Amino acid sequence: MNFSPQSKIWIYQSDRAFNKEEVVAIEQKISEFASQWKAHGHQLQAKAEVLHNFFLVFTVDEATAGVTGCSIDASVRVVKEIEHQYKVDLFNRFNMAYLAEGKVVVASKEDFETLINIKAVRSETIVFNNMVQTLAEFENKWQVPFEQSWHNLVFAHLL
Repeated sequence: MNFSPQSKIWIYQSDRAFNKEEVVAIEQKISEFASQWKAHGHQLQAKAEVLHNFFLVFTVDEATAGVTGCSIDASVRVVKEIEHQYKVDLFNRFNMAYLAEGKVVVASKEDFETLINIKAVRSETIVFNNMVQTLAEFENKWQVPFEQSWHNLVFAHLL
C-alpha cells in the first residue's frame, strides 16, 4: 500500500519499552483496527505499527477518505485500551525519547534536562519529534539531531 507524503501521522510514545510478546499483540490489535478504520462509513486507507518497541504510529492517506473527529476518537479509544491493558502511559507529551548507543531511551522532562546538563544528551543526540503530522515530516523530521529539533528551542539554554 502506497501512502502519499501528505498522509496524516499520529504517534503515541510509551513510557516503557514493550516486550516482544506485547509488540506482537499490540501490532495485531492496531493493524486490525486500521484495516477496519472508517470515517462516516467510508473506509480509510490506513496502517498502524509499533516502532522501536516504544511508538504506536498510525498513518492515514486522505486521498480516498478524510479523517473526522469521530474517526480520530475511535483511534484514541484503541490507544487508551492498550494503555490500560499494558499499564503504560501513551499520552504524556512531557516524556522525551532519544537514542543512546542505538537504543531508544525515554526520560521525563526533568530527567531529560539533567541529561543535557551532564552532557549525556548533546546537540548531535538523535531525538524523536512526535509532533510530526505528515508522512513526509515523519520520514524526514521524526528522528533528528537535538540541535535540529523543537527540543533545542525548549532546552537550548542548557547546552
